[in-house]
Amino acid sequence: MLTWLSQFVRERAIAMGLEEWAQPIAAFVAGSAHLLFAMSLAWLAFRFGNKAIDQVFRRRLGVSIIDEKRGATLATLLKSLLFYSVFFIVAIEILNTVFGVQTQALLAGAGVVGLAVGFGAQSLVRDVFTGFFIIFENQYAVGEFVTIGKYSGIVEEIGLRVSKLRDFTGELHIIPNGQIKEVSNRSRGPIQALVDIGVAYEEDIDRALVVLEAAAKELAEEWAELIKEGPSVLGVSNLGPSEVVIRVIAKTVPMEQWRVEREMRRRFKMALDRAGIEIPYPRQVLVPYARGSSLETASTGDGSLQMR
Repeated sequence: MLTWLSQFVRERAIAMGLEEWAQPIAAFVAGSAHLLFAMSLAWLAFRFGNKAIDQVFRRRLGVSIIDEKRGATLATLLKSLLFYSVFFIVAIEILNTVFGVQTQALLAGAGVVGLAVGFGAQSLVRDVFTGFFIIFENQYAVGEFVTIGKYSGIVEEIGLRVSKLRDFTGELHIIPNGQIKEVSNRSRGPIQALVDIGVAYEEDIDRALVVLEAAAKELAEEWAELIKEGPSVLGVSNLGPSEVVIRVIAKTVPMEQWRVEREMRRRFKMALDRAGIEIPYPRQVLVPYARGSSLETASTGDGSLQMR
């Protein structure tokens, strides 16, 4: 078709007495038509490609394969890949057809350069591919509390190359996705809250268990929106140097386990105080000392020393 258009324009130019300009005019018109045709195809590819990508991640009848946030991220990624792919194809076609550039030699040279760059950018490629699968598999999301390697914190950003965590001290950790080998997500499903309470050996342990169970039941009723299971008084978990350790656990909604643990300690302490049950703690005894005073010791019958 473009050949026929070029021939037609050339003949018309000759008929108008522009023999010297006939060939350039014909080439210009054919090139412009080819450029317009290529741009139209590119626009159609963008339009229908973007609609197809949106359709893939669109919720149907209230059901979606992946969640909305992750779907939006993947859709943006695929649209970017579509844009650059179509742009590259159209640019090569225009250079070859309109401007007469030998794209074969250009592509061969670009292949050699790309191979050299590829060896130096292996880590970058690994980061990008790992980031894609982190998003696609929904390993973690923004706002969740995770542990990646030696770092723990709230996820602030997930990119194709890096993930950003902010810990409780405010430090921002930027981790290349290619270095992520293991992830512990502490924001999925019920999370365990655990509290150990020490009771003096002189106290009645069975009575202490009853007091703690009553306090736990009251807490479960008042904090039902945060506590999914328990609190359950498991019983004596350890015999310490000066206390009997009673363990209590509960299942909470994600990111609320620390708040529930603090409230459990507060309520258990108050309940034991009301019941007159002692929680042992270190005591320091001060003995007044006067200058010139003497300290005598004597041995008792059992071999111990007695001060007098």
